[in-house]
Order: sequence, then C-alpha cells, then structure tokens
Amino acid sequence: MSEIKGSGGVPAGSEAGSGPRVSRRGVLGLGAAALAATAVGATACDSSPADAHTYAEVTEPSEHIVEQHRQAAQALPLSDTADLADADRGRIAGLDPGVVRDATGKVVWDNDSYAFLREPCPPSVHPSLWRQSGLVSKQGLYEVVPGIYQVRGLDLSNMTLVEGTTGVVVIDPLISRETAAAALGLYRAHRGDRPVTGLIYTHPHVDHFGGALGVTTPDDVRSGRCPVLAPAGFLEHAVAENVYAGPAMARRSAYMYGAALDRGPRGQVGSGLGQTTSTGAIGLIPPTRDITHTGQEETVDGVHLVFQLTPGTEAPAEMNFYFPAHRALCTAENATHTMHNLLTLRGAPVRDPRMWAAYLTEALNLFGGSAEVAFASHHWPTWGADRVVDFLALQRDLYAYLHDQTLRLINQGYVGSEIAEILQLPPALRDTWHTRGYYGSVSHNVKAVYQRYMGWFDGNPAHLWEHPPVESATRHVAAMGGAEEVLKQGRRAYAEGDYRWVVQLADYVIFADPANIAAKQLQAAAFEQLGYGAENATWRNFYLSGAEELRNGPFGTPTTSDNAGLRTALTVDMVFDALAVRLDGPAAWDRRMIVDWLISDEQRTHRMELRNGVLVHYDLPAGHRGPAPDASFALTRAMLLGVLLAGRDVGAAVQSGSIGVTGNPGVLAQLKELLDTPDRNFSIVTP
Repeated sequence: MSEIKGSGGVPAGSEAGSGPRVSRRGVLGLGAAALAATAVGATACDSSPADAHTYAEVTEPSEHIVEQHRQAAQALPLSDTADLADADRGRIAGLDPGVVRDATGKVVWDNDSYAFLREPCPPSVHPSLWRQSGLVSKQGLYEVVPGIYQVRGLDLSNMTLVEGTTGVVVIDPLISRETAAAALGLYRAHRGDRPVTGLIYTHPHVDHFGGALGVTTPDDVRSGRCPVLAPAGFLEHAVAENVYAGPAMARRSAYMYGAALDRGPRGQVGSGLGQTTSTGAIGLIPPTRDITHTGQEETVDGVHLVFQLTPGTEAPAEMNFYFPAHRALCTAENATHTMHNLLTLRGAPVRDPRMWAAYLTEALNLFGGSAEVAFASHHWPTWGADRVVDFLALQRDLYAYLHDQTLRLINQGYVGSEIAEILQLPPALRDTWHTRGYYGSVSHNVKAVYQRYMGWFDGNPAHLWEHPPVESATRHVAAMGGAEEVLKQGRRAYAEGDYRWVVQLADYVIFADPANIAAKQLQAAAFEQLGYGAENATWRNFYLSGAEELRNGPFGTPTTSDNAGLRTALTVDMVFDALAVRLDGPAAWDRRMIVDWLISDEQRTHRMELRNGVLVHYDLPAGHRGPAPDASFALTRAMLLGVLLAGRDVGAAVQSGSIGVTGNPGVLAQLKELLDTPDRNFSIVTP
C-alpha cells in the first residue's frame, strides 16, 4: 500500500497485518517522536536548517520521497507486462489532435496535454501511478472483438459501440455532449455512418450518461428508433446524486480530479480510473426500458443481451451484461483495472463490498468460462476465457478481503483509523496490477467499511462531543505553546519526512489563525510531498489541490452540478426534495404555508406544506379533507421546474396564461426568500 505514507516515510500498512499478534495499543499507541524515528532515512537533526526554510515556493521531491519511490519500484510486479499489450490491442485510429471543443471554441477535453507521460517516470510521481496514467492516457478507437468497439481516452470513461443489424448500439456515452459526439464521429470515420439504434446506461454516474445528447436525440428516443436501457432505479439515483448534495460533491470533485492543477510531473497526471473529467454540456435522456432482474434478455437492433443486475455495488443501480454471439462480458464499473472506491473522496453513500463480491461471484458462475473477453466502462479489456475468470476472481477476492478483514478487526476492538494502518492485502492481490489502489485505497476503503457498520463514532466517549475544527485548533495551539512553537515542531517533522504530522500541526495553526502565512506555506509544502509520494491518483490530486489553494487562493469549482440538462429529468417529488434541502430552517421556524400545485400534464395535485422549518410535500389523495391552501398554481411539470429551480419569471408566466393562480400568489415569493443558496466555492483547507 505504498500510496499512503506512514508516520515517517514508511508506507502505511507496512506493520505486516498477517504477522505476529501485537497489542492494539502496543503498535498504534506510539508517540509522535517514536513514530518520526521510523521514517525512511530519518535522523535526529537540529531544527535551525528547517526553520530557515520558508516553503514559499513549490517544492521538489524530498530525499524521503525519492527513497520511497526507489523501494516501491523494487516491489512492483514489473515482470507482468500483459496490460501493456492489452491497452494497445485492437487500436484502429486516434482522434488527431486529441482535443474536443464546444460550440464556442472552448476546450472541454485535451488528451494531448498528457503527452509528458511518454517520458521516463520523474521523482515527483509514484512509479506505479506513472505506469497506470500512461496506460489510461492512450486514446483512440479500438476493436474489442469484431462487432464491438471502444473509444477510449476521450473522457474519464469509455464509450462502447456494438454493431447491430441496421445501426450501432452505444454503451455509456461519456460525460459531455461534445466528447460523446467526437467519440461517435471517430467510430463513424472508420466503421461507417451508422445510425445509433440503441443506448445503454450501465449505471447512474454522470460519466456514463451525461453525453447522451451527443449520440442521439429525444425525438429518436420518443419515436422508438433508439430505445434506452438502464438498470431499475437508474433515473432516481442519476438525478438525486447531482441535486441533493450536488454542490458539495462538485466542490470536492474539483480536488479529487485535480481540475485546477497544471498537467505535468508536479501536477495532475490522471485520476487512476481515467485521466480527468470533461467540462462540456451534460444532458440526460430518461430510459425507456428498465432492466429489473438477473437473467432478463433483451434484443436491441438484432443484438442479443443477457443482463445481470448488481444493485449496491459501485453504484446503487448497476448491471453487467453478456453478449452471447460475441462471447463478450461488459462488467460496467464492477471490475476494472484498479481497486475501486467503497467511499469516493468526493462524497457518496458507502458502497457494500460484501454484495460487490457476491455479485462478482455470481458473474463468474453465470458467464465464467463462456466469456472470451471482459470489458468495462473504464480501462482496457481482458482477453481469454481463463484470464477473464482469473481477473473477475481476483477482483472479487479484493472486495471480500477488505470487507471481511475489516469486520474481523472491528470485532477485536480496533477503530477505522487503526485498521487502515495495519490491514495488508495478501500477496496475490498485492502483486496484481489491477487490484492496486489507483482510485480507491486500502486506507480509505477500510474506513468506509467501518463507517458502513459502525458510523462516525468510534465508541470512545472522549470523541463523542469534541470541539469543532476552529475551536479545537485554537485550544491545541495554545496547549502546545503558541503558533511559533507548533510551527517549529512542524518544520522539524518536515525535515524528518514525517509529512502526515506536519499537515496536522499546520492545520491547527491555520484553523486557529487563518492569516498565518508561514503555516499555509509549511502545510502546502507537506501536501506536495504527500502528493508526490501517492500511488493513488485521487490522493495525489487532493494533496496537490490543497497546496494550490494554500499557495494561490481559492480556485472554486470548475464544474457545476446545477446543470439544466439534468434538471429536466427531475420528477415532481424530486423538485420539492431539492427545495427542502435548501430551506433555511431557523428562518422558517415560525412560517406557515400550504400551496397546491396542479400539474396539468401529469393529472395530479401535489401539496406542499411549510411548518416548523420543514417543507413537507405529497400527492393529495382523492377526497382529501385537510385545510384549504393559501394558494393553488396550475401549470405543467416543465413550468414547475422553471419557476422553482431555474429562476423563471412567475409574473410573466401568470400574465401569459402559462400559470393559473387561485388565492395569494405572493406565497411563492415568500417561499423563495426562505431558500438558501448553496456555496459552490466553500473553503476546504482553511476555515
């Protein structure tokens, strides 16, 4: 687990969790001084040289990181070169240049910016991550088997195209309309101008549906010329993830994918799963055909598919599917060439590794031995029936091991942060490229399992009611003798290579005194070292994004979750759910309001009640005898979306007759006054 620096420079987890039993407190209860002494190359040193360093400029990799990378390179399974051949196999042509622009000329995707990955690995990047990023950055149209093609390297995800009787069926149309259109154009340039006769979403993450409008049109879908297939529950989860906590997730995604970082050896080199996210127009065409059970068979434009439903794995609604005529298995995002996230760093509900492993076992039983190739929505395929079985089995073992061993240690009294330091993967998983932690990591996946079963509280009453960050930091700094003393200790730890302790010490000072430039510079320097040392791409991006913000100020959120293409897919219930989480509860404590919404095109009346700072909503049942509303609005669902979420002028709509009103129309303005505006640029590394 070399992506996670231990307390000195030692990779976390190097305590050999399968070795002799040790006291829970015997290893993990070491003091900071003892832990610092375990650093690679750490020696006792005077603090004056470190004190003289201002850390004002972006740092070079330290001797500790260079030594860490040297040791990591010796431990990597470099004799296994199968991925190098598989990533190039079947390549037909690339997009040249590998740049995609929107209608205004703005660049929304630039794969050519990763050309530096063809050079030898520099000391500022973990050698394993450099290898992974080089493989993932390969771009072009590839033949998986005759009749199945993939476009890779034109977004975070892959787009797969399956040739049917009259056209082509598209699987997972990337994030943006523009990149999806470019991918389809590349396919057509080499395989013919076939119409899109089917669209399949494997699961409801935006990199698997956002570019739908780049490959088909709502008219083609409505007419039946292009059916849209998705797992049951897809639409609810696709929209909900981008609405309820969307602003916060988008803000953290900017860190996770390194959106503000320069691309290069000391900046963003990829994200492990793909290179980064495109920034074009996002849309969503709702499914027309749900996959509701494993074993369901469908034929789309002559293409026969057998589905396996896998809810609660990498997404709440997800599915694998098999093409019998091609002997090809699509594993969606359930089996890729990395350890995946059980809890993504951008934020999401914790995923269930027990079910994830169980569904991979089911896939082995359903398709193992028959499938001659397995391909996914990221990375490159695996060919050969025996290799497919081995690939799926190792992926299954990975998630099962993380789940089971975390639970074993939980039941011995360890907490998540302790388990993350001692749990090691078995040799067969540690020495396999596709189970390494490029996107997920043992550390944060173990903590996710702990969170799933035990929640945020570790059972220690000292942690039940701790001070929040600013108040806690102020007390820590005072207890340690003031900011200068804390920073002196931080500089000493930096010289020893104990970067984890540096960022914790500097964090206290920054939250106690946000204007302390020395603390920000010291923490930025330590973040850079941790980023240089990370095998996990998202950890690297988080560390380097934190350093960027400390050095140069807030960079905000380059992408937004508030996308008109997604809003149009909201159901009436989702509209009011979205309003409810924006309601300023304290400001609305004493306000009362009842509004009925007569949705003409859905022939339903939806009631909204405001009381006690809570916005409650429900369909009015026939014969309802509740209180009369303060106002009633008659309108279409599209108009409801416009006036409540898109800022449409209510007065103008009423005057035009688009909205009918009974009662007091002013209640709508009163409601809007009580809605909070999400902060899309909130602070992360400062209070």
